[in-house]
Amino acid sequence: MRLLISDANILIDVEIGGLVAPMFSLDYRFSVPDVLFYEELDEQHGYLIDMGLEVRELDDRMVAHVFDLAGQYKRPGRYDLFALVLAAEENCPLLTGDKDLKAAAENEHVEVRGTLWLVEEMVRAGKISVQIARNAYQRMQVHGRRLPWKEAEDRLALLDK
Repeated sequence: MRLLISDANILIDVEIGGLVAPMFSLDYRFSVPDVLFYEELDEQHGYLIDMGLEVRELDDRMVAHVFDLAGQYKRPGRYDLFALVLAAEENCPLLTGDKDLKAAAENEHVEVRGTLWLVEEMVRAGKISVQIARNAYQRMQVHGRRLPWKEAEDRLALLDK
């Protein structure tokens, strides 16, 4: 199974959309850096570990790289840079919807995927229908999640054919 490293906001999008179980049923492994998990997810989203989320520790060299990147990129935040460094180290895609983290990842030659791609993967794999995806997007929108809603619908329409 291919490994994907996620930032917190992708996991929150999926949770708000009611798509946690379908996401973890995909043929991927999902992981976050330990510091990101304990600082941003553990208190309200700790159950994600029971669903299959892996928490990975960065070694001293990787942590030093985070601090180097923090000097290079004023944004994104430090916890997001932990995810970027872990994705680079594991040579796997980074899941993020944060434009600053996406720009930094692309500059560091790390493949980036977002919420739309992840939802579409669930549809393509038959884990959810296009209508369930639409309903999930509606929940995300009502909860103030920031996604390109027209693009999301346009992309779902292509899958609905």
